[in-house]
Amino acid sequence: MKHSSILIVLILTLFSCKKETKNEEAQLIRGEFILTDEAAVIKGTDFIYGVVINDLTKELAKKVAPLQREKYDMVPVVVNGIITPNTEEGWEEIVEIKEIIGVSAPTSELPTKIKSSDQSTTGDNHAHDDEGHEGHNH
Repeated sequence: MKHSSILIVLILTLFSCKKETKNEEAQLIRGEFILTDEAAVIKGTDFIYGVVINDLTKELAKKVAPLQREKYDMVPVVVNGIITPNTEEGWEEIVEIKEIIGVSAPTSELPTKIKSSDQSTTGDNHAHDDEGHEGHNH
């Protein structure tokens, strides 16, 4: 009877320890990812994490690269990772990627492209519109 009680206590202890470890390890993270020469970042709607650069980070960067429209374009990703406080200079928290779940194409236009296109297009359209209106009025 004592052996059964000890065995049950040991099993319960092991299972409770595993649950705590899983909560710390497996967090689903959805955000936009970029890897530059200096750092890697995942940015979500209410967070920004520095990313530990390891083999999985480099693999994610390879999957993201064909979807980037320009060098510094961030691409939506879903990963599992461990989030920890950053003890070094930089982001408040860092994530170590443990699993790549998915990568998708960016859905929004690049702000710099919109501004440059609007400025050049707007200038051209106004010139054509003014000429067109003057031609019709005469």
